[in-house]
Amino acid sequence: MIRQAVSPSPFVILHRIVQTFEELVSTPFADGVNAIGWPRDLEGDFAEVVRALGLPPGISTLDEDRLCALELSPAGRQAVSTMLADVRMLREHGVEVVLDGIHGYAHELRPAALRTDVCSFHADSATAEADTWLCTYHGASSEGLSNGMAVRRIDDPAARSLLLREFGGADDEAFEEWLSDHFHDLHYLPRPGAKPWSFGAGVLWRIATLYPGCPVPPCIHRAPDPVPGQPRLLLIG
Repeated sequence: MIRQAVSPSPFVILHRIVQTFEELVSTPFADGVNAIGWPRDLEGDFAEVVRALGLPPGISTLDEDRLCALELSPAGRQAVSTMLADVRMLREHGVEVVLDGIHGYAHELRPAALRTDVCSFHADSATAEADTWLCTYHGASSEGLSNGMAVRRIDDPAARSLLLREFGGADDEAFEEWLSDHFHDLHYLPRPGAKPWSFGAGVLWRIATLYPGCPVPPCIHRAPDPVPGQPRLLLIG
């Protein structure tokens, strides 16, 4: 099944849903499809795992020893087994992933035109062919934005003007280098009327990154803004 996002551009970007892990890893990014997801009905009480972890503010990487040492009900242990099975499955496929417990972010809140944190719409980049993998087990999920509904921040006149003032110089090669060094060229602003789509809970996603020769535009996405008292459990790689 292919879901089509409404876009003002004639080049419509699609995200695609598959039914098996084999399809997820083997389906190529092509014809504008830059996000492929595998929905699952995951078993286990992930909220219990969050409570047992007692996560401190910020991002905590969760290893197998820590998760298996938690005092949990059978449903909580099933949730741990589900997450660790995903990690093993992906690592056997050659994908290095981690499990994170996220209880807010330590980044500075800045105007939309200046933000470079994960809660700002952005594309991941790499120097060689690579994909990004994501799955939210608990809490708010990541969001995607159709490429046709986004404008690169450095191409938006108002945002570029703010960035130029932040830079404190002329709009020249030095400014372009500064934009790249500070990752502003990888961040995007939604166009008026843009409607992000949710990655959803339990869906394992493979999304396109920006690298030389990538056959499709990168997937524009963001982490949700933190919700007090609602930590997230996330697989990322």
